Amino acid sequence: MPPAVPPQAPPHTGAVSGVLELLAFLRDPGFAGRRFAELGDVFETVLAGQPQVFVRGAGPVAELMTQAAALEGWWPPSVSELLGRNSLANRNGEAHMARRRAVGRLFSAQALKGYAPGIARICDKVASGIAAAPQPLALAEWMRPFAFEVIAEVVLGLSPAGRQGLYEDFEIWTSGLFSLPIAYPTSRLARAKAARRRLISRIHGLLPCLSVLVGACDEAGLPLQDADLADQLLLLLFAGYETTASSLTLLVLLLLQHPSTIPWLQQEVDAVPWPPSGAGLEQLETLPRLNAVIKEVLRLVPPVGGFFRRAIAPVQLGPYTIAAGRVIQVDISATQRDGQVFTEPEAFRPERQLEGPAPGAAYIPFGLAPRVCLGRPLAELELRLLTVRLLQTLRFSLQPDQDLSLDMIPTPRPRSGVLVRAAAKQSAP
Repeated sequence: MPPAVPPQAPPHTGAVSGVLELLAFLRDPGFAGRRFAELGDVFETVLAGQPQVFVRGAGPVAELMTQAAALEGWWPPSVSELLGRNSLANRNGEAHMARRRAVGRLFSAQALKGYAPGIARICDKVASGIAAAPQPLALAEWMRPFAFEVIAEVVLGLSPAGRQGLYEDFEIWTSGLFSLPIAYPTSRLARAKAARRRLISRIHGLLPCLSVLVGACDEAGLPLQDADLADQLLLLLFAGYETTASSLTLLVLLLLQHPSTIPWLQQEVDAVPWPPSGAGLEQLETLPRLNAVIKEVLRLVPPVGGFFRRAIAPVQLGPYTIAAGRVIQVDISATQRDGQVFTEPEAFRPERQLEGPAPGAAYIPFGLAPRVCLGRPLAELELRLLTVRLLQTLRFSLQPDQDLSLDMIPTPRPRSGVLVRAAAKQSAP
């Protein structure tokens, strides 16, 4: 009988402590790309003492999807602490699924219909505010408060007084996610921890006024305790705000960088009744050009660059065996630019989305089951509504000579904030 062939580990960068690797990962947008080019679609490195396997490409990701039972959720310790130990993001198994069921009802089809009028009203406020503001302006500075107001007011039902102070602390908290995991007194991580304490305190004070999670139960069928509810609400604020604000900003930027797409899309959105309701709201989900633009934006620049899993049993990816206990990081950005799936993968070409769906493993902007982003339906509704209203009411021009390179962590952000000039259209519906 021939001897057993030992498992083959992925190619390794040679990093030992991983301190320099972590600095490069946090600061260099090309960190993974260069290593993939050198080592292939699956490689291993060390980030601050933590061995991690990086994965890209529709093929390896499809293979990973078939082994979901061998995987669990994982976050770097500093991120996990900021999210909160009760957060569904930090839970696995039935504890995770119970909290998904509780939070998921906020994003049901019926709930979204109820949110739409409030979101449309905020869209009108943003469009008129942009038109009246001193020009030029940084578009990102309008998208971030918009997304926060939607999740805080429309979804969670917070009053203006209830929202007071939340936004500023939330900005500090999100800036600490994926920062250097060193909490000296003035570090971003230390400031984020302090902001989290203030946020949780405020959320606890608001719980008696919130009905959105009344009746939510844990995996044992018992009502969720206040500490548990507070962590779920904090995650909701992040999931419904940070990533959506990023995608809204980048959608407008990509349209302005590809102006020939605007009249192609304009013809469709000008026919949308405003504010959309009933059949008009359902029509938004079927508008081919609008949805093609949104899908292409999310393909080219997904709202998060990747996600983590931890192997709880050996995982096989092609010839490589990933040992139990290893952390796996799936590179969404690289996977969605897979040249074996997409023609001209680096190009912004919404028309490709009308040619038929890509393989499931090649288009994963909201992650993989069973941990797909719960806020996806809300994010897509916001993208549709605000895109329609901005194009119906405003003309934009992109300012020259600005730094449009992206900071990628925690979400893609153009460094300039996307400086534009905006003018109201005279015949806006």
